[in-house]
Amino acid sequence: MLLGILVVLCFIPTADVTENKILVAQHPLLIVTNQTATLVCNYTYNGTGKEFRASLHKGTDSSVEVCFISWNTTIISNNSNKEFNCQGDHDKNKVIFHLWNMNANQTDIYFCKIEVMYPPPYVYNEKSNGTVIHVKETPTQIQEPRSAIPLWILGTVTGILALYSMLVTAVCINYWQKSKNKKYHQSDYMNMTPRHPIYQKNKGYPSYAPTRDYTAYRSWQP
Repeated sequence: MLLGILVVLCFIPTADVTENKILVAQHPLLIVTNQTATLVCNYTYNGTGKEFRASLHKGTDSSVEVCFISWNTTIISNNSNKEFNCQGDHDKNKVIFHLWNMNANQTDIYFCKIEVMYPPPYVYNEKSNGTVIHVKETPTQIQEPRSAIPLWILGTVTGILALYSMLVTAVCINYWQKSKNKKYHQSDYMNMTPRHPIYQKNKGYPSYAPTRDYTAYRSWQP
């Protein structure tokens, strides 16, 4: 009888330790190409805990807590470090951490920590192997400087200038045509040069030659 009681007492602590132990499994490597990462923390727990807390830690010494999620049978709450964009979701036997807007400086190893907060005893998992999150650089796109003036204003000003140019051109053409017509009328004058009489056309000497006086020659005859 005593031997049986001793055997039972020896097995009770072992059963409690095994029941309250939390085991966590993580994927060893996660490559991020679009600044967004989803890290899954699978865990096993066979205890009677009702309130839990799961957190994601950065660095080999887990010195930076990125974000955490806590839950019980009805309530779930989230909190994130100001330097990260992180949110946790709880599903059956796993916690999923969503990270976005990540940069290359956040490349590091990340560890999941699962804790049983209530009822006692307080239990948490042993440190897992962690997940290396490699965030690749995003190519920088050079953007052309945008004009401070809206496009509709530029279009309106361009239209006004084009209309003004057309009006100026039309006025210049009209003025040039009027000047040309005025010059043509001024050059069209009447020819006032006197014409010779008809009876002088057959004369062998010009009309302005004086008529000879033959009586002067007769006076010298003997």
